[in-house]
Amino acid sequence: MKLMLVEDDLVIASELAKILTSWQYDVTMIEDFEHVIETFNDIEPHLVILDVNLPYFNGYYWCSEIRKVSNVPIIFISSVTDRMDMIMAMQMGADDYITKPIDTQFLVSKIQALLRRTYDFTVQTDIFTFHDLRLDVSKSQLDYKGQTMDLTYTELQIMTILFQQQGNFVEREAILDYCWQNNQFIDDNTLAVNITRIRKKLRQLGLDKLIETKKNVGYRLHESEDIK
Repeated sequence: MKLMLVEDDLVIASELAKILTSWQYDVTMIEDFEHVIETFNDIEPHLVILDVNLPYFNGYYWCSEIRKVSNVPIIFISSVTDRMDMIMAMQMGADDYITKPIDTQFLVSKIQALLRRTYDFTVQTDIFTFHDLRLDVSKSQLDYKGQTMDLTYTELQIMTILFQQQGNFVEREAILDYCWQNNQFIDDNTLAVNITRIRKKLRQLGLDKLIETKKNVGYRLHESEDIK
């Protein structure tokens, strides 16, 4: 598996690359921080590890640029522990956020989990349907009456558990556990940010009310007249 490491601290980057290489990952350390997206397109990594504070443009910028062309898993690493920074990372399309100093064993376990769940995810089932909606897991896409909506890895996870429940409410805690496996840095605000991001995409398909929220209960797919 190919990993792209975007970290401008050479000491940290070199140490992480050394450890990840020992785990048999093919690691590319970014050296040109002005043209990160060009390197990304050249190597087509399976996962990106991205620092927040970088020369030229910050990690949020590069995350949004990557999301324009790919749904590859992205893990932010940062010395910033402020909750708003974590929320910002999720809004930009990140799948996880790990604070410095980095526990390398924890980082490796996160990488393993994301890679396993992203690239082996289609072993169980590829297609879910809900009335006129079709969730294609292998393509990370939601199809509706000839229209297609691309999903990031985290968005796909959220939609998958909602499709599995076929209109029944799913508790917030169940979604958090399914998507992030009780990550200590992930909370209900992170889930809400991702739901908002999905709803924004759904609005483009005319499905503003597809995801219903019930206070103190959770989320579900709403059976509106539009999709029956």
